[in-house]
Amino acid sequence: MSKKSAGLLLFREAAGDLEVMLVHPGGPFWAKKDEGAWSIPKGEFEDDEDPLAAAKREFAEETGGAPAGEMIPLDPLRQPSGKLVYAWAVRYEFDPAELKSNTFSMEWPPKSGRYQDFPEIDRAAWFNRETARRKILKGQAPFLDQLHRKLKGGLKGFSSLTSLKNFGSGNANKGKGALNLV
Repeated sequence: MSKKSAGLLLFREAAGDLEVMLVHPGGPFWAKKDEGAWSIPKGEFEDDEDPLAAAKREFAEETGGAPAGEMIPLDPLRQPSGKLVYAWAVRYEFDPAELKSNTFSMEWPPKSGRYQDFPEIDRAAWFNRETARRKILKGQAPFLDQLHRKLKGGLKGFSSLTSLKNFGSGNANKGKGALNLV
């Protein structure tokens, strides 16, 4: 059976643009990687665990935060590795400066016999649509498209985000009064 992960995609409105929060994995393998290396905060869960509960737990473990609000289900995505990722979007403000990640231990440098602790997540940041598309892992990019479609479709309680015209897809829409969805 393939592995499963669950996570949360935070979004907010900032100066007429919609932004999403992504996290950068910690550790030496990811230290010099940026474009295509960021992710939604997520982690694996067992068959007997509720995926949404796992997503909230993993968010807390990886960031120290506990988002509240309406959890908008996104369609699960099969990653190139075969892992299935479940995600929920939630409108919530999180200050990346407040990031408090759990850690993992690994032998570093390789074959040195020395083990070091590294944060699972070394930073978090808010990105607009264009930047998020470049930063996020390719296998998770469709979550951005799903969020765009759901908000464009007029989710209950999100009229301030969906009442603006000229949503655009792909390139950010720079027109005055337009909302650029991630």
